[in-house]
Amino acid sequence: MDYSEIHQLITKAGRKLKLPEDIIDQMLEPERTIEVSFPVKMKTGKFKVFKGYRVQHLGVRGPYKGGVRYHEEVDINEVKVLAALMSLKTALINIPFGGAKGAVKVNPSKLTENELKSLTHRFAIAIADFIGEKKDIPAPDINTNPQIMSWFKEAYEKHTGKKEPGVITGKLVKSGGIKIRDEATGLGGAAVTEEIARGCFKKANSEISIAIQGFGNVGAHIAHHLYHMGFKITGIADIDGGTVHEDGLDYYQTARESKRGKKIPELCFCQIHGPSTDCHKIAADKILESKVDILIPAAIGNVITRKNAHKIKAKIIVEMANRPIDQDAEAILNKKGVVVVPDILANAGGVLASYFEWQENVSGKKLSYKQAKKKLIDQMKKACQDVQQESREKKITMREAAYLIAIQRIATAIIKRPKE
Repeated sequence: MDYSEIHQLITKAGRKLKLPEDIIDQMLEPERTIEVSFPVKMKTGKFKVFKGYRVQHLGVRGPYKGGVRYHEEVDINEVKVLAALMSLKTALINIPFGGAKGAVKVNPSKLTENELKSLTHRFAIAIADFIGEKKDIPAPDINTNPQIMSWFKEAYEKHTGKKEPGVITGKLVKSGGIKIRDEATGLGGAAVTEEIARGCFKKANSEISIAIQGFGNVGAHIAHHLYHMGFKITGIADIDGGTVHEDGLDYYQTARESKRGKKIPELCFCQIHGPSTDCHKIAADKILESKVDILIPAAIGNVITRKNAHKIKAKIIVEMANRPIDQDAEAILNKKGVVVVPDILANAGGVLASYFEWQENVSGKKLSYKQAKKKLIDQMKKACQDVQQESREKKITMREAAYLIAIQRIATAIIKRPKE
């Protein structure tokens, strides 16, 4: 996705809402774009310079919020796009945050643990003046994790001389994180899936078939929660390919063996008959064409394009990956009557859990795991209901409805902002 598409979607939604052009203009460009270069001492004893970014899109609704990814192919356009989408996501689920995103251009798999820790410390120090628990709150993203977030907080507090447990979320529990954070994106996606299925199908969860592409953190957790909700997961795939059984797969056995190092296409555990031999193997891209009620792309973006959109058989697609459907494909799916649950709704559980963690850190009031889980499910279902209602009333797609709700909430905050 190019940043010009962000311009288009904000402008289109703003004009549909009949917002003044000057209000729309205030949403188009990031409020701040930070680029830093910093040295890291490598195990050879020599220093290597890395490039990092932090884009703060809009802070009118509250502190900036967004993840930090470590990836060797990341660029400023990607970070700008993701920051803008985070502004929309936080507005859509109605939490008092703005949108931001950060990144370091690096392949973390090529670093030792000490090098990774040093890189994280250096990056935290490089952007320390621009973040804080009331200014901008980073979180984990691609190739970052609770340990890295804890290192980040450690470096920030040492550099600034201030104790700010809420400066970062997605931390280790012992460093102020919350237990639900790791599963939150998948849990939120499962809650939205159940809410959508309830309105679209007149049958029990056990009769609703689901295929999931991607079995990493997000894919595995949404599979876990959907399995507990009683849905029939007939297909699971990751980068190596997938396995399909029309009677449904046993999530626990599949996940257990996958964690032991076995590849998904090698596994066949039927939820009815146990270990089986009648699964069939499927390529990672072909699982998208499965004959199922619900399809969940939970891996990478742009996997559904004009080349395969006409082969999609699912009635509902839940976007757990960021923008897995391109614009051409979505037009085809809309004509076919496929319901697309947009990413800014479907995968918003992660930032919602981050909000819970941040609230705990700044207020000292803690939620139990059970309380956090219920609160997350309830809020995700409420956001889904809001989007569905907007979609029905205006006879528009769920993506268009989600953008309208988000843009309206941001516009309201801009209008209410004190004038100088």
